Amino acid sequence: MDPLFDFTGKVALVTGGSRGIGYEMVKAFAERGADVIIASRKLEVCEAVAEEVRALGRKAMPISAHVGRWDQCDALIEQAYDAFGHVDILVNNAGMSPAAPSHEVTEKLFDSVVNLNFKGPFRLASQIGKRMHDRGEADGVGGCIINVSSSGSMMPLPNTVPYGSSKAALNAMSKSLAWEYAPHVRVNTLSPGAFKTDITKAWADKGEGPIPIPRGWAAEPNEIVTAALYLASPASINVTGSLVRCDGGQH
Repeated sequence: MDPLFDFTGKVALVTGGSRGIGYEMVKAFAERGADVIIASRKLEVCEAVAEEVRALGRKAMPISAHVGRWDQCDALIEQAYDAFGHVDILVNNAGMSPAAPSHEVTEKLFDSVVNLNFKGPFRLASQIGKRMHDRGEADGVGGCIINVSSSGSMMPLPNTVPYGSSKAALNAMSKSLAWEYAPHVRVNTLSPGAFKTDITKAWADKGEGPIPIPRGWAAEPNEIVTAALYLASPASINVTGSLVRCDGGQH
């Protein structure tokens, strides 16, 4: 295994890790030696993913958590640290992207989107980031945080105002925390375009979009996951506060 992408001895916490691109990231980290904490709302689905990780010879901890709620974020952090003692990689991946005309967005929907896409990630990143920083001060081993954003944060579309805005807030948060917890914690944003997972199988093919790489309307999950592996690895040791676009050059 390339030592730059060997995560043996590392602990990765992935929110929204039971399905979609979060699931693909969980598998990718485990295949490269990491122990993984899988957080999502449905515990039974997290447990099934945890079994796949254990079959690879790695430790896995499934946790049911609604990361749009700070009390559940805090409980998730405590369970993770009680079980493993540290977190080396945090991937804030959980999110939601409902579409609705802006004048029809209810306060409940607005709060749900912002809470899950921004408020929860802020809580996890700030609390785990501080612990990573303190560990780095003590023994030189810090950590890294990857916030999964979206091309919609930079190319806002109609009927997705709460989604695009909450993801744009995530972009800004990454830059702020990169400065706040430097030099022991690297904080970056990963911004994918559309990608194919179990969620998108029911979607009609949209045809090729306005992207220079002719990959069709959506990328394969592994084409996104490789960017996450890069950001989590020593290969990106000089990369922090950055927004890495993995959208085929979408504009």
